[in-house]
Amino acid sequence: MNFRSDKAHPWHGVEIGDDAPNELTAFIEIVPSDTVKYEIDKASGYLKIDRPQQYSNVVPANYGFVPRTYCGDGIAELARSHSSLEVAKGDGDPLDILVLSEHHIPRGDIILKAIPIGGLCLIDSGEADDKIIAVLKGDKVFGQYSDISELPTGILERFQHYFLTYKALPGETNQCRIAHSYGRDYAHTVVQTAMADYQRLILDGTRNAADRR
Repeated sequence: MNFRSDKAHPWHGVEIGDDAPNELTAFIEIVPSDTVKYEIDKASGYLKIDRPQQYSNVVPANYGFVPRTYCGDGIAELARSHSSLEVAKGDGDPLDILVLSEHHIPRGDIILKAIPIGGLCLIDSGEADDKIIAVLKGDKVFGQYSDISELPTGILERFQHYFLTYKALPGETNQCRIAHSYGRDYAHTVVQTAMADYQRLILDGTRNAADRR
């Protein structure tokens, strides 16, 4: 029997899936019932509390990231090529994903299989921070949708409102802008670009380690 005796790091130790970008593994950090925002601690791989949810903001779907992806130079260039907004760089995190399901998932810190159907190109303080929108594999309600153009209008509007307000504080200028939304085919391109950015990140880390020897 093959099994791990230690916990795999959710970002680096979990496989993205053999059929990526058509089907992805997603690590879920936060679910709609959470009143605080959790995110992965990059060093340890454990969930940490980032901040309490601001005011009435509630994450509109199961929210996490795609393992072995990275928002680096490739993601930044992709955003620049499809937006008039200034993009300095990628946000330096794994690619974010929202997963729609009819089922109540009670907590984060889990992995699941998701089918990408589109996404949002979010620019946060000049950094490209794409949000892939997906459906839970096998979901009987949301599984019927293969592209975000098929979603009820209110669902996409809810996503957009959340990301335009989730960091806003009274008296401060909101730094988040949505450059554009996109469908399934472009979402596949974003995922593939983030996978390539991750490979460059790992290669650079290997080179830097070798240089320090």
